[in-house]
Amino acid sequence: MRVNKYNKFQTDQTNMRKIAIYLLCIFMLPPVATMTAQTGYNYSKLQREKLNRGVVAIRENPSEVIVSWRYLSSDPIQTGFNVYKDGEKLTDTPVTVSTLFRDKNNSQKAAVYEVRPVIKGKETHHIDGTYTLPENAPSGYLEIPLQKPANGVTPAGETYTYSPNDASIGDVDGDGEYEIILRWDANGKDNSHKGITGECLLDAYKLDGTKLWRINLGRNIRSGSHYTQFMVYDFNNDGKAELVCKTADATVDGKGNVIGDKDADYRNKDGFILEGPEYLTLFNGETGEIMDTVDYDPPRGNVREWGDSWGNRVDRFLACVAYLDGENPSVVMCRGYYDHGCPTVLVAYDVIDNKLVKRWKFLANKDQNIEYTNQGNHNLGVGDIDGDGLDEIVYGAMAVDHDGKGIYSTGLEHGDCMNLGNFTKKTPNLDFFQIHEHDSAEYGFEVRDPATGEIKWGKFTGRDTTRGLCAKIDPRYEGNQCWVMDDGIYTMEGELINEKGPESIDFAIWWDGDLIRELLDHEFDDEKAVGYPKIYKWDYENNKLVTILDPKGTLSNNWKKGTPCIQADILGDWREEAVWRNEDDTELRIYTTTDLTDHKFYTFMHDSVYRLSVAFQNTAYNQCTQTGFYIGPEMDKPPVPNNEYVRGINIPEFTEDIDEI
Repeated sequence: MRVNKYNKFQTDQTNMRKIAIYLLCIFMLPPVATMTAQTGYNYSKLQREKLNRGVVAIRENPSEVIVSWRYLSSDPIQTGFNVYKDGEKLTDTPVTVSTLFRDKNNSQKAAVYEVRPVIKGKETHHIDGTYTLPENAPSGYLEIPLQKPANGVTPAGETYTYSPNDASIGDVDGDGEYEIILRWDANGKDNSHKGITGECLLDAYKLDGTKLWRINLGRNIRSGSHYTQFMVYDFNNDGKAELVCKTADATVDGKGNVIGDKDADYRNKDGFILEGPEYLTLFNGETGEIMDTVDYDPPRGNVREWGDSWGNRVDRFLACVAYLDGENPSVVMCRGYYDHGCPTVLVAYDVIDNKLVKRWKFLANKDQNIEYTNQGNHNLGVGDIDGDGLDEIVYGAMAVDHDGKGIYSTGLEHGDCMNLGNFTKKTPNLDFFQIHEHDSAEYGFEVRDPATGEIKWGKFTGRDTTRGLCAKIDPRYEGNQCWVMDDGIYTMEGELINEKGPESIDFAIWWDGDLIRELLDHEFDDEKAVGYPKIYKWDYENNKLVTILDPKGTLSNNWKKGTPCIQADILGDWREEAVWRNEDDTELRIYTTTDLTDHKFYTFMHDSVYRLSVAFQNTAYNQCTQTGFYIGPEMDKPPVPNNEYVRGINIPEFTEDIDEI
C-alpha cells in the first residue's frame, strides 16, 4: 500500500497549524517569474456546474462491489464519507484516504448504496448521494440502452445503417447528474471522400437509458466527423446545459419544429453540400427544442477560395467552449484550417437572453492575417495560457487571444493532433505538444510555450508525422513524456529516453489508481474494418504494452483512430470513465475502474482546462482530456478551486475552523 501524502496531516492539528504558518510565510514572498503564465482563473466568479455526489456501484466480481463517488470542490478538505447499503452502515470509520469503498456483496439482487459526507465526526448531509445497483448487474460497466434508428436508403439506392459515434455530456435537466448527448453516424464520410450519407441524428439519454429527445439535422448536413461539432454546456447560466451546432434547411428539432425549407435538398451527386443556407442553432438541452437560430458565420461563399473546388476544405469545422470573459462560457465556431491557402475563421458567441450574440470574429485569408492561414489542426485546445484569467484558443500552430486577436503563428502549419495542459511540476504554466503533417516543416513534432509560440524543442522528421501523444507514462523522469509514431520517447526537455515509443498513441486515460496515465486504444481488424477497445499499461522497464482492460463485446469508433464515444470523469471518483458502443449498436457501456486507489482529488470536471477539453472532445479528430494542473508521482498537492491557493497548496485546508460549505 502506498503512503497517501495527501491525507496524512488530517488528524494532527499541531502539524496543521505549523504548516499553515509556514505556507502563509511563503505567501508573503514575492512571486517568481515562472508564475506569470500560471492559469489565473477566479473560481469565485467562474461559472461551474453544480454536480451531485455522483455515486456509482460497479460489480467487480460475483462477490464484490466497488462504490465510488465525487469529491467536490465545495467539500471541506477534511470531509470523510460513510457508506450505506439498503440503509445499513458499512463503514466502521469514515473513508478519508480516497472516495472509494469495496463491499463484500455476493448477492445478485438489486441494492441501494448511499454515501453521506462526514465533517468533524458528524454526518452533515452536504450533498448526499445514492445509486441503485441493478439486479444481475454486469461486471465493470453500466448499460445504457439506446433507441437505434431504422436503416435508411440514399437517393443513389444505397442502404445505410446507424451506429453510435461521438458523444458529449452535460447536465441538461439540472439534477446534478450528467446526461449523454450522442451523435449517430450514418455511413459517415470524410470530406476527401465522395458519397451520399444518411441523415445525422443527435440523441439525449439519461444514464438509465431514458431518451429525452432526438434532433434530426436533416439531409443538408453530411454525416461524418468534420461537419457536426456539437457543444454541450450551460451557456445561459440557468443550471441546465444547452446544445449548439451547425444546422441547415430541413433540420428537425426535438419537438418536431423544422428549420427553413423542409423539402430542400442541396446534395450534389457526390454527396457534397456546396450550396444552400447554413445556420447556427441553440437548442434547449432538456427538450431538444430550438431556442435561437442565426446565419452561420462565416458562410461558405466561393468554395474555391477555401483551397479546392470539390468541397474538401470548405466544410472542415471545429468548435470549442471558452471562458473569454473569465466568468461565462462562450461557444466558438470555427471554419477552415487546412493547406492550399485555406482561410481560418473563428467566431465567438455568447448566449444572452437565450439568443446567440456574436462576441467577435477572427479572420485570416489572403487579404489579412495571412500568416495565420494553413496553421490549424483537426482539433484545438482551450485554456488560460497567459495567466490573465481569460481563456485563449490554441488553434494548431497558432493562437487566438480571448478578445479575438491573433497572438502568434509559428508557421509550422497543419497537424493531426495536439495536447494542451500542465505537463511538468517545474512550473504551473500550461504546456503544449503538437505534431505536423508537412514533410518540409522544420519540426515534425515540437513542444512550445503556448502563450508565446516559443519552440522549446522539436525534431525534424521529413514526413507526415501522423500521430503523437503527451502523457505521464514513466515515473523515472519528471513531467510527462512525448512520443510520435515511428520514433522514440522524449522528456518534456527533449531528452530521448527510449528509442521506441508505445504503439498505442491515441488516447491517454487515468484508470488504475496510481498517478501514471494509462493508454486507451484498440486492436483493429483490417478484414472486418472494426476496432476492439483496449486499455493498456506501459511497462517502462520492459518497453511493452500490458493489457489491463479488455472490454469484450464493445467496438471503437472512427476507424483506425480507435476512439471511444467519450472519455471523461463522468461519475464516481476522479478516475475517468470510457464509453464504448456494444457490438450490435443497441447500447452504450460506461466502463469505470474498480481498482483501489489511495489518492483523493476533487472531480476533474471542476478543473476548467479539463472540463473544456471534455466539451470539445468530439471535435473532428478527437483528442484525450488534459488537466490544468500537473499529475504525477512527484506532484505537489493539487489545488482545490474554491479558495485561494499558493503553489498548488490550499491554505484553508490546514485551519481548524472550517465549517460546512
